Amino acid sequence: MGWKLIVDRRPWRYDQARPARPIPARCAQRAGTAPVAYPLSRAGVDWLRSPTWAPTILNSVKALSVLPAVLLLAACTSGAPTTAPGDQPSSTTPSVASTATNAASASAARPSATPTSEPTKPPKPNPISIQALITKKYDGRDLKVRRLVADYGAYKRYIVSYRGDGLTISGVMNVPDGKGPFPVLVLNHGYIDPDSYFPGQGMPREHDYLARRGYVVLHTDYRGHASSDNDREVDYELRLPYAVDTINAVKAVKSSKLPFLDKDRVGWLGRSMGGGVTLTALVAQPGLVDAAVIYASVSSLAADNWKQFYRPSEDRSRTNRRIARTYGLPDKSPEFWRAASPQPYLSRVTEPLLVHHGTRDNTCPIRWSEATVKTLKASGKDVTFVKYRGEGHTFDRQWRRSIEQTVAFFDKHLD
Repeated sequence: MGWKLIVDRRPWRYDQARPARPIPARCAQRAGTAPVAYPLSRAGVDWLRSPTWAPTILNSVKALSVLPAVLLLAACTSGAPTTAPGDQPSSTTPSVASTATNAASASAARPSATPTSEPTKPPKPNPISIQALITKKYDGRDLKVRRLVADYGAYKRYIVSYRGDGLTISGVMNVPDGKGPFPVLVLNHGYIDPDSYFPGQGMPREHDYLARRGYVVLHTDYRGHASSDNDREVDYELRLPYAVDTINAVKAVKSSKLPFLDKDRVGWLGRSMGGGVTLTALVAQPGLVDAAVIYASVSSLAADNWKQFYRPSEDRSRTNRRIARTYGLPDKSPEFWRAASPQPYLSRVTEPLLVHHGTRDNTCPIRWSEATVKTLKASGKDVTFVKYRGEGHTFDRQWRRSIEQTVAFFDKHLD
């Protein structure tokens, strides 16, 4: 039986016995033999220690031992299939000497096998929630003047439209006579049955008075009203989409090229349901406008509004059953209803706010505005609360006083 020397590239001395090093399994398979290594015997090592023969024999042995290793390496390299560094098979019985070398080279040549965990994305909020409005992308644009409706001398009234959220929303716009540009007030009207609503309906006194005081008045009709595109899910979604419409109205103003619009001076004004729309828009997009005013607003808690307006309504019985079946009524799902309310998010408001409310309002009790103002003040917000003793929901007797305070407020904060 012949001798077979297995060469290790580490420095070694001829007076030390060499550990066995196996031939790679794939090379042995190509040669048709099992990988076998033969270490030098102790007697062979003693003979090599001879001072006369050791240098000559050792050099010859080294030279001869390198040749088969080189041939084996060439055979393995030329015949092996090309694979990625991490896919190459390793010997099943590596020696101690080769293990450290292979481990070091493997760590440098191939990526770590340990999977890296990707950062987890936060879960999407419930689409019927304030958080969904906060994270929503708004695309209000294409504010267009459609036709002249009337000329009142001090201002002209136009039918207008704008795009947003995949819909076309209609509205009316009062534009003061004069050079401009004029500050802009976007008005959010209260609840009016969409089946009987006409363009610009609601707040006619505010339309006229504010336009005569030098403000462009943009009254948004909301989706499903007048000539706006329809959205049959609005009641089921607790009317939160109306806030999307008024936010997009402001976005459309700010992106418009109409020369009479002062895009750097914009405010919101909302009445009744429109007050709630305004509060929702303020928490969803803080900093979008410069100031806001609300009259006789609905509650900033969605559950209050459902109990006052949805629960007793025969027309909404089908919607109420759907609400109960899906996300639950307020008594069963209080967390959902709070998440759909602006009140828990009022700390996000950055604009000065003026609140008007009558003490004898039976439609929207004044305690709703008191709770809203209390929450705002607890967060250190700039809020002014004016109570009108004996005044009801429509401000019949003290409206003039309220609108004068409104104009003074906007003159101050939109200057």
